[in-house]
Amino acid sequence: MNSQTVKKIRAFRKELHQEPEVSGKEQQTSSKIKAFFEALQPDEIVEDLGPYGLGVVFKGKEKGPTTLIRAELDALPIPEVGNHRHKSKNQGVSHTCGHDGHMAIVCGVGLELAAQRPAKGKVVLIFQPSEETGLGAGQMIESTNFAQIQPDFAFALHNLPGYAKNEIVLKKGAFTAASKGMTISLHGKTSHAAHPEDGLSPAEAMCKLIIALEKLPESIPDFSLVTVIHAQLGEIAFGTSPGEAQVMATLRTFDNKTMQALTNHAEKLVGLIAREQGLDYNISYCEEFEAVINDVVPWELVNDAAKELALKRKHIRTPFRWSEDFGKFASLTNSFLFGLGAGKQQPQLHEGHYDFPDEILGTGVALFTAIIKKLNY
Repeated sequence: MNSQTVKKIRAFRKELHQEPEVSGKEQQTSSKIKAFFEALQPDEIVEDLGPYGLGVVFKGKEKGPTTLIRAELDALPIPEVGNHRHKSKNQGVSHTCGHDGHMAIVCGVGLELAAQRPAKGKVVLIFQPSEETGLGAGQMIESTNFAQIQPDFAFALHNLPGYAKNEIVLKKGAFTAASKGMTISLHGKTSHAAHPEDGLSPAEAMCKLIIALEKLPESIPDFSLVTVIHAQLGEIAFGTSPGEAQVMATLRTFDNKTMQALTNHAEKLVGLIAREQGLDYNISYCEEFEAVINDVVPWELVNDAAKELALKRKHIRTPFRWSEDFGKFASLTNSFLFGLGAGKQQPQLHEGHYDFPDEILGTGVALFTAIIKKLNY
């Protein structure tokens, strides 16, 4: 990229950073992205890809594959800490996962495509809502307008603190974990605290669940993890023996099959303890993420492109335990999610101090562009 292009996407990242929006509320961010691309005159802008999602299409004159490059629109409900001049103006909301940087990189790819259109097939730059809640990719794929895209390949990156700046982190197969939030509600009967025998308290069941849920992975051979994140028994009323309780836990595995097994084990455990205590119960789920499974062919494309650009590559053996909504695309087509090192001394993602480093923007643009050239030129 030339210096003017770099300057433009750096400035745009800071603009996006200052006005972050949480999942499902990305209207203004989406409008900014649309306005950015309207000036570039792409062949098409596909809107209504889920709430606020959009795709920017650059077409070649010859037949060829459809290559999808994804960035995320949403920010986090985390207060930003720090004194940089482009600090978030929206109190309690911040791009502390670096999605502002991801968007700026894909906008930079758009600048490259506008300067030199693909020779064959088409490239679709996707801007996805609600990645942080695990809803956005599914909403996009299930939307009517996604039928216009139908990718042959899908690529995305995620910035990674703890790795050297501009280092490319690669892995075949599972790259990030599947996860889901599990909420267990236990229903007994309230009574006066002076006569607890007249009621049915879920206290013992709740305590057993807190301990037993986290031990479930011991019975599963492949990696799994259950983390109890919240529990509540009754209300603060000293004259009342509680009749209701709730336990919330995050279930995590490295593949979708093991996730189903862990889920089945957890549900059986809840049923067993609830029946033992004479309680009714119900279970619900939220923030469900599929595992991101990287395919071999796109792995080769990314690896070769990084090698040609003389970028340092890090081949990891163990998947990351965090989750990414890109898993939905991974189950749809040939896909690859890779890491882009954000610096060994950077604060971790989802910390109030985190600010995407501008120094790695150019590397993201260059690598995506090199991948596209292998497929669409």
